[in-house]
Amino acid sequence: MYAPISEVFCSVQGEGPYVGSRQAFVRFAGCNLSCPYCDTQAEDPETCRFEEKPGSDIFEYLDNPLSTNAVERMLSSFDNIHSVSLTGGEPLLHADFIADMSITSPLYLESNMTMPHLAKKVRDKLSFVSGDVKIIPPSSVEDFENHIERTIECFRILKTTKNRDCFCKIVVTKDTDADDIEAVIGAISGYISCLVLQPVSQPDKLPGPGYLLDLQEKLLDYVDTKIIPQTHKMWGCL
Repeated sequence: MYAPISEVFCSVQGEGPYVGSRQAFVRFAGCNLSCPYCDTQAEDPETCRFEEKPGSDIFEYLDNPLSTNAVERMLSSFDNIHSVSLTGGEPLLHADFIADMSITSPLYLESNMTMPHLAKKVRDKLSFVSGDVKIIPPSSVEDFENHIERTIECFRILKTTKNRDCFCKIVVTKDTDADDIEAVIGAISGYISCLVLQPVSQPDKLPGPGYLLDLQEKLLDYVDTKIIPQTHKMWGCL
């Protein structure tokens, strides 16, 4: 099994309730959405960069696409990790590749949660799910109502169980509609352990602190709600 991989490295989780945990990262190329605040390259790269020594800034470049065996060998060089983050792009586009992976570390999926048919292929392999809710302006997707329905169904499939923690993360901008968030969280609150409101990293798109605090207070009626910004950019790590 083969997939286009942008990079493989070891660092710390910079977002959500597991922030600060040491992880290996497999960044898959390609995404089915185009979010206005996304800072990830959309095109499939010709090579995958591999940083064998964490924090060294020394990379080996491997031709894409990579096999599951090649990725497994790279991951075996990292010790004392909490889990392996499958990120992107959108890793569920490569659900068959993920299902074919054979590693001992827990798998931590970071997904936009819009492809429930692919979520079914990997749900039994996952220990952690960081699921985004993309409150995107309707013009960004073909059918916004269907987009939200697919998101809710994905959370139902990948919900928190005794063997899996599923939480929700929402990037919040000054244009985010609080009513849209409340409607979705009301629908998925029974599937998640907590909600993370993540202020967008671009300063000109940030909501005011009063907006975030008011939104948190409202959502606490549904589920444990935290405000956690991206932290890895604060100290310059991958």
